[in-house]
Amino acid sequence: MTSTQTSARAADRPARRPRLPGSGRPWRPRVRRGPGRRPGPWRRGPLLVASALLLGLLLLGHGRITHRGGLGSLVETFLPWCGLFVPVLLAAAWWRRSAAAALALVVPVALWCHLFGGLLGDRSRAGGDLTLVSHNVAAENPDPAGTARELAASGADVLALEELSEQAVGVYEKELARAYPYHTVQGTVGLWSKVPLSHARPVDLHTDVGRLAERRPAAVKLAESRALRTTVATGRGPLTVYVAHLGSVRVTPAAGFWTESRDRNARALGAALAAERSERVVLLGDLNGTVDDGALGGVTARLTSAQDAAGAGFGFSWPRSFPVARIDHILVRGVEPTRAWLLPATASDHLPVAAEISW
Repeated sequence: MTSTQTSARAADRPARRPRLPGSGRPWRPRVRRGPGRRPGPWRRGPLLVASALLLGLLLLGHGRITHRGGLGSLVETFLPWCGLFVPVLLAAAWWRRSAAAALALVVPVALWCHLFGGLLGDRSRAGGDLTLVSHNVAAENPDPAGTARELAASGADVLALEELSEQAVGVYEKELARAYPYHTVQGTVGLWSKVPLSHARPVDLHTDVGRLAERRPAAVKLAESRALRTTVATGRGPLTVYVAHLGSVRVTPAAGFWTESRDRNARALGAALAAERSERVVLLGDLNGTVDDGALGGVTARLTSAQDAAGAGFGFSWPRSFPVARIDHILVRGVEPTRAWLLPATASDHLPVAAEISW
């Protein structure tokens, strides 16, 4: 083999890597990763961390949200459903392998449990002197007779109905006459009772304001009254009962979540309750808002929710097909709720609500 051939073969042979001193291992240069290196689990998912903390901030400060444009009412109405964001964010945190996002979710979970965890169990207890039922029967109810029979079958001692249409009042009076010998109807709300009633009168909810209120005849105002007050003569003494149907809320492009009528009615009802001197008071009705809604503060500050005190679960009553909010209420003062529950659906778009009270 010539020297030329030897040199060519050496050139074809791969170069040997230098070895570390005192070691048989070859030396490899350290390669530094560029800026594209994937962050660790505690630095991943900053948007998920921010979302979890914002959800916690919403749950913590929901009561401070302004009511301008009804935003506060909208948030309060669906606040319990904010808990559905937790599993969504948790799944996203797992997918991103973000330990920081998973830890941040502890905040909204703790706050949600603080606000609503107590509503998940059964808070009812034995005993009850009087059974109350309240139901928005819906003016467009296609079967008022069937609705009346179903409500009478509940065995309630006192039955409040809201959104009574002029055409359906006679049907309810006829169907409920046998089970409830005493009743009063004031405009679009009524109360049926197995025990005597007295001092029934409408309650002014300031439904009309300004010049319109001044010009409307008294008979027209009474026909459209949305609240009443009466006294129920129970075996344990008189019980003052209010029935109310506050103004509806509307979602419109111009005003957003519009609550002006409802809020004005709530203030008037709150003033009536503040002036009420009876020790034992019950309010039944469709308030078109939840007990957490600050717009109803004048009412809820003076009365206790039977559902919160003695119910099981959230007690969502509207809409009937898929209830997402509790806007139908039984609120009390001076008596103790022992049980609260929902009755089976009728032909109305609301579910009836029921409660037992004692004193």
